[in-house]
Amino acid sequence: MSGSTMTVKNIIFSVLLIFIPISLAAEYLHWGELAVFITAGLAILPLAAWMGTATEEIALVVGPSLGGLLNATFGNATELIIALVALRAGVVNVVKASLTGSIIGNLLLVMGFSMLLGGLRYKEQVFQPTIARLNASTMNLAVIAMLLPTAVDYTSAGIDEPEMQKLSVVVAIALIVIYLLTLFFSMKTHSYLYDLSAEEESETESHKPNAWLWTGVLLTVTVLVAVESELLVGALEEATKQLGLTELFTGIIVLPIIGNAAEHATAVVVAVKNKMDLSVSVAMGSSLQIALFVAPVLVIAGWFMHQPMDLNFNPFELVAVAVAVLIANSVSSDGRSNWLEGSLLLATYIVIGAAFFFHPPI
Repeated sequence: MSGSTMTVKNIIFSVLLIFIPISLAAEYLHWGELAVFITAGLAILPLAAWMGTATEEIALVVGPSLGGLLNATFGNATELIIALVALRAGVVNVVKASLTGSIIGNLLLVMGFSMLLGGLRYKEQVFQPTIARLNASTMNLAVIAMLLPTAVDYTSAGIDEPEMQKLSVVVAIALIVIYLLTLFFSMKTHSYLYDLSAEEESETESHKPNAWLWTGVLLTVTVLVAVESELLVGALEEATKQLGLTELFTGIIVLPIIGNAAEHATAVVVAVKNKMDLSVSVAMGSSLQIALFVAPVLVIAGWFMHQPMDLNFNPFELVAVAVAVLIANSVSSDGRSNWLEGSLLLATYIVIGAAFFFHPPI
């Protein structure tokens, strides 16, 4: 069963590659913004999967420490590329929404599906409660870091953009330092807590990938993701109008699903194989990476690009992130999961999604 699940996932992602030439044709033959948006979105799904595979294969060659660092850097590369392209195009609100949407999606949608489907197959699944609690504390810090700049704006007569950006850069640097410290903690001083490799070792011993080949694949895929992101962002405004969606909903729900689909699929597949440790570390790790690495990098990039990218979020987005973190922490703190807990997370995601869908344009 588990082998076939993986094969089905691979077949689906292979078939979706056809959308790369289709999206280019849609752009150059002027099929309309909606066609470009949908085909570019579908083309990014398999590219993100290939990016993940290439990173993992290179990680096998370079060893656990460097491999872990590689995974930590390229884990959310697809979303980072989409966000950088959107930032350059000046759609800052969509960039901010996609960051909060990624955190919400990983904590509720991915972990929810993993716990639900894994829980339907196994009555109860276990994972490392120590790591779950550490991740919970780090996620709380991320929420505080996103909350404070917004609070400064709301509790004053209004802070002007250059000052808000300076504050955001200071917070961003603090978050990146924490991210580096969490990497050092998980790879060096407390690596024994995170050692999920034992169960994987038997599979990888006989398998020595070609590092040059996979580096080539990684570079090619990165370029293609950048090209498709340009098409996606270029068509964004017009396509969302035609679909009747607000920019906020597109950023919170649609873009994170496009950028994260491959990772989502992996987390669910390993949960069904009863490797809940790995599944939770993918979902929680991805959220932390967005909050502690991708968001701060975008704030600093916005500063250099002279775009008003800061950590002053729409208060409703902050409420949604805080709710997601709260319920994900309470569900995962005991190191055990079942299908009902998965259902709770998915129901929360649906409620938040509906709220953003009906939220009037800002």
